[in-house]
Amino acid sequence: MAKTNADIEHWDVENKEFWEREGKSVASRNLWISIPSLLMGFAVWLMWGMITTQMKNLGFPFTIEQLFTLTAIAGLSGATLRIPASFMIKIAGGRNTVFLTTSLLMIPALGTGLALMNPDTPFIVFQALALLSGIGGGNFACSMSNISSFYPKSKQGYGLGMNAGLGNFGVTTMQVVIPLVMTVGIFGALAGGPLELQSPSGTLIGRIDAGTDTWIQNAGFIWLVFLIPLAFASWFGMNNLKVITPNPGSPLSAFGKILGLYGVGFLASLAGVWALSIMNMWLALPLTIILTVVLLRLIPGDIKPNIQKQFAIFSNKHTWSMTVLYILTFGSFIGFSAALPLSISVIFGNMMEVAADGTVTRVVNPDAPSALTWAWIGPFVGALIRPVGGWISDKMGGSIVTQIISAVMVVASVATGYVMMLAYNSTDPNAYFPIFLVLFILMFAASGIGNGSTFRSIGVIFDQQQKGPVLGWTSAVAAYGAFIAPRVMGQEIQAGTPEIAMYGFAMFYAVCLVVNWWFYLRKNAYIKNP
Repeated sequence: MAKTNADIEHWDVENKEFWEREGKSVASRNLWISIPSLLMGFAVWLMWGMITTQMKNLGFPFTIEQLFTLTAIAGLSGATLRIPASFMIKIAGGRNTVFLTTSLLMIPALGTGLALMNPDTPFIVFQALALLSGIGGGNFACSMSNISSFYPKSKQGYGLGMNAGLGNFGVTTMQVVIPLVMTVGIFGALAGGPLELQSPSGTLIGRIDAGTDTWIQNAGFIWLVFLIPLAFASWFGMNNLKVITPNPGSPLSAFGKILGLYGVGFLASLAGVWALSIMNMWLALPLTIILTVVLLRLIPGDIKPNIQKQFAIFSNKHTWSMTVLYILTFGSFIGFSAALPLSISVIFGNMMEVAADGTVTRVVNPDAPSALTWAWIGPFVGALIRPVGGWISDKMGGSIVTQIISAVMVVASVATGYVMMLAYNSTDPNAYFPIFLVLFILMFAASGIGNGSTFRSIGVIFDQQQKGPVLGWTSAVAAYGAFIAPRVMGQEIQAGTPEIAMYGFAMFYAVCLVVNWWFYLRKNAYIKNP
């Protein structure tokens, strides 16, 4: 009897008899190990939104702009690493790739826990750990590519939908788990002692007052509890498919290929961080993407033909239109997930105070709502409603759904910006928090529905050969939302004009309305309502 984790030579899932006899059970086993691994990837990638919020509450010696920068670096790295990660399955095998990429997440998890034990840890150490956290973002591309290989065409929606949809819950899981584990010394002496809150904080179940002991280091250490057994599960429970990866080589050889690909991504990410220090963000990001692709083309061996096949998608105009629309949906979801916690903390954590002589100063808001209590709701709604978007799109057409949610996001962004302006300049910002939160939940819901509609459109527009590469490319570019949103919102909040960031997003969403209408909804559209 073959080992559970043996390489599979024969794999013909389009044959219904084979699928029912053995394909379905193998695919299900690989899927249900893949889902929690991807969930952990999202959690480690986006944990900086919650960690930086608590670093501020604990009085770490960093500016608000620096804290937003940590979240942005993780976003930049995670998006960039998705580009090389999209090639890993074909050259290294699914089991090898998921095992190693899941195991690599232990490095930023452990390192972040150790660094957070000491408030005097240099900022550059946190920058390096945020960069390494991007591994979790990159894992999406290889995870989706792997699962798509296990399912027949008729089951692709189920396999990819479950993997991506439940994997996205890593954002909500992280935003619920981190605040809770920071309240107790669950690892005892192994994780060191607590720090004392200088500003009020919170958890899912309520407010925590200043002066309370807090184990912020648990925000990193907690993921090891899940990552260690998941690494074993992926090694002993998943498979390489020889029909997809004819020559993965020995495990060590496959690991070398994976590390080489991620090495390219890290070099490009470092170059991107450096470029951001000397030039405008909107120049630095395209240069980072171009550098990643150029470096990949220089890698010798098995990857060259895969790169050349990937390049064929760039001559298709629909690649570019769907890239813009996927930024609208997934880019918004992941960007707001990264930026919202610290935005709540900064905008509502302070208020205006008018002195007797009429002068206005910004002071601490003693009754501020805690980001650690409220920030999880939006990503939870966005992830939960994603399958609904696909279902509605099957009934109405993907582009009609995309058009509706684009209009919703234009209006909601303008309204949110206006409310943020009022709250930032108010003597009682708490009065604006309920409407602020409702508007953000509305944008998360719209972006979640849009995730489903754009996935459906890509499936209709592109053939079987181009569908995979287009999904990999669009997901990589859209993931830069996890960099752009924290960066833009952080800069505008620092400038005292948080509304400008939201008005800018609204303008982009308006452009998406035009792009979607021109390509897919007008009378002579290239493809009508895919």
